[in-house]
Parts: sequence; structure tokens; C-alpha cells
Amino acid sequence: MSTAKAGAPAATPPQELKFWVGFNRIPGVGRVRYQALTGYFPSLAEAWQAGPSELRAAGLDERIVRVIVAERPKIDPDAELAALAGHGIRALTWSDPAYPARLKEIDDAPPVLYTRGDMSGADEWAVSVVGTRRPTPYGRQVAEELAYQLAANRICVVSGLARGVDAIAHRAALQAGGRTVAVLACGLDIVYPPEHAKLAREIIEHGALASDYPPGTQPRGEYFPRRNRILSGLSLGVLVVEGDVKSGALITARLAVDQNREVFAVPGSVFSPQSRGTNLLIQQGEAKLVLKVEDVLEELNLTMVPQQMEMKELLPATDTEADLLRHISKEPVHIDEVCRQSGLPVSTVSSILAMMELKGLVRQMGPMAYVRAREAPASYGG
Repeated sequence: MSTAKAGAPAATPPQELKFWVGFNRIPGVGRVRYQALTGYFPSLAEAWQAGPSELRAAGLDERIVRVIVAERPKIDPDAELAALAGHGIRALTWSDPAYPARLKEIDDAPPVLYTRGDMSGADEWAVSVVGTRRPTPYGRQVAEELAYQLAANRICVVSGLARGVDAIAHRAALQAGGRTVAVLACGLDIVYPPEHAKLAREIIEHGALASDYPPGTQPRGEYFPRRNRILSGLSLGVLVVEGDVKSGALITARLAVDQNREVFAVPGSVFSPQSRGTNLLIQQGEAKLVLKVEDVLEELNLTMVPQQMEMKELLPATDTEADLLRHISKEPVHIDEVCRQSGLPVSTVSSILAMMELKGLVRQMGPMAYVRAREAPASYGG
């Protein structure tokens, strides 16, 4: 991970982090109750020591207060941190700068995200590839080709490490020399399915495993639909290769719609059960039809990611870029208006906008008119 810039928020200190992971062990303490606790108490360390009356004053209902009071004595926060370190697991909280910014946008972002490997900033360009556990030969070929091409274009491939399309997507991304992130429905000290242990180790070396479940949590059926919100939440869009109408892949696609993410689907045979879900998504207008990887890259404005990554490395942000970006919004703005507002000559503005377009910060929409391509990093002050 790169060193945080001056003025950037620091990672949650261990003396506070241990109580975040402690509360994450208590059944029923999720996003809403973390918000109540952090909004009322100066720190979660104080919340951990609070009595029933204080917990009620924070807005917790009587049932969850009883659960917290009963469960706290069974949990040793210091031992929780030691166990994480022993397994090579990192816990990220909402306040951590390394917590994925895109995931933080969703309504049900996990208060604690456990990771093994590197949740790199490069993963801001990520696409989830999901599908059936029993792909047809056609589905296998399509999943492998599309995931490989996404990774070859420097797009992080996100999936769920499941049998079938998920594993195919992870392996194809690794074969392309790219990054991939696997989101698990269990603790990160467990690999499910177990035959994917070697694949999980390779993912840790070239990406990350992620979960909102603490170590020791065994996979259960009801955990898989819940983890799918993280799959889509980490990504700019979700690509469904094959899946029936009630499959987990379709659940992920519907979550993506709720999270304002793009959804893509590969069409298949009308006679194949594995294509019923993807064909339905396309028919109902919930997903964009995908025939080749360019269909995804162009829709998400990702066609120049390799160049953008190089430009980010070679051309650090400047105060002038930050100033120009303040005058550009999601609505097209003519270069003359940018010059007028910034007070800079057209030659300067034109050259800087060209560089910013390569970085993926702005996009030209018609003759000499620009819009923001996506939300700028915090360093741009946008």
C-alpha cells in the first residue's frame, strides 16, 4: 500500500480497532447499530464499557442491549486482534483510508471489512463477473474470454470464489497477469469451497480476499446473498455470464441495480436453463447485452484505463488541474466557459484538459465540451 498523504485520515488505531472487531462478533450489531454507537459515544472503546442505560440512550432497543450485555464477557478484543494478525487478516473500518471508497457508497456498507492481500487503490476500476456454478461449455468459454480481456485492460475482476463461473473468472484474470478480488461468505481463515484453496492463495498474491464475516465463521446458505452486496458494491458494474432466474448471480445483478451500478449480461440459448436469467435481464431492460469486452469497457468509460494508470504514475496532480476540475460537472461545459471561470488562456486549458482526459478525470462530449468522467480522487479537491 502507498503511504498516506499529509492530511489524509489515519487508519483506525489498534486500541480502537479491537472494539470495532469486538462488536462485529455480536449477533445483530450491524450498520445501523454501529452508526448509533459511533454517533453517541466519543469512541467504541467507551461504548464497549457502557452499561445498559447508556446503550439505550444511544438509541439501541432493549433486545439488542440484552444481547450486547450477554455477549461482551465472552469476547476478548485483544485476542481478536491477535487472531487476525495470526491469520494475516486486516480489518478495515469505515474511517480507514484503505476502506474501498466505492463500497462505502452503498446503503449497507459493512462496518468492518476483513481482507487478506492488497485492497489496492487500482481497484477503483473493477467489474464483477458472476454466473452459475454449473456453466455450459459456452458459458465457460465466454466467462474465461471476458474476464481475461477485462484483466488485460487493467480492470480488477471481482467474483465470489464459487465453483463455476466465479472460479473461471478469477483464474482467467490471474492468467492475464491482472488483479482479482474474491468476496467470501465465511471467515477469511476458511476457504469455501475447499478445493479452491490453491486458487485463494494465488488471489492473495495478486489481489485480495474480502469478507464482512470474522475469522472462524463457517459458510451458511443465508450468508451468500448477503455477501453479494459487497461483490456489486466494490464494482463499477456487474457482468452476468450465465444464471437461471433464481440464481445468486441474478441476486447480485438486482443488488447492483439498487446500488446504481451498471449491469451487463451475456445472451444465451433460449433452450438453456443457464441462460434464462441472463436473457430475462436483457429482455426486461435491466442489463445491457454484451457480445465482447468492448461493450463493457465503453459503457463504463474504461477503454483507456491502461493509459490512465500510466498517466497517474507519470503525471502527478497539480493545483491547476484541481482548479479546472472545479469548473467541470456532469453537464457538458464548453472550453470557453472553463477559460472564463478559471482565468487561464485557452492554450493552457486545452493542454491540461487533454492530460486530464488521459487520466480518466474528464471526457470530451462534442466539440470542445467536457464533463467529469467519474468522481475525482480526494487529492483533486473536486
